[in-house]
Amino acid sequence: MAMSMTRTSLRAAGALLCRPKNGAARRPFPSNKRPLSSSAHDDEYETAKWEKITYLGIATCTVLSVYHLSKGHEHHPEPPAYPYLHIRNKEFPWGPDGLFEKKKHDH
Repeated sequence: MAMSMTRTSLRAAGALLCRPKNGAARRPFPSNKRPLSSSAHDDEYETAKWEKITYLGIATCTVLSVYHLSKGHEHHPEPPAYPYLHIRNKEFPWGPDGLFEKKKHDH
């Protein structure tokens, strides 16, 4: 709104400054059309093109994901149970097993 009011006031000021002398004909104001803007047909074409590219990208990513996830993956062997990894010189306050280890109680 402010832009159109500014444009209108500038046109009015330009009309006052560019008055023809000696009764000559006035030059018409330039139209509001931008000469380098694209037409509506180009916009529709671009929108349709990018919509197709988007759907093709979605399909490609889906196919590649299914292919990648359907392949098996390697299972690394368990590391050997070295005796020095779980040295405990005194009992924990919560019992003989660690907090996040499996309990060794036989039921």
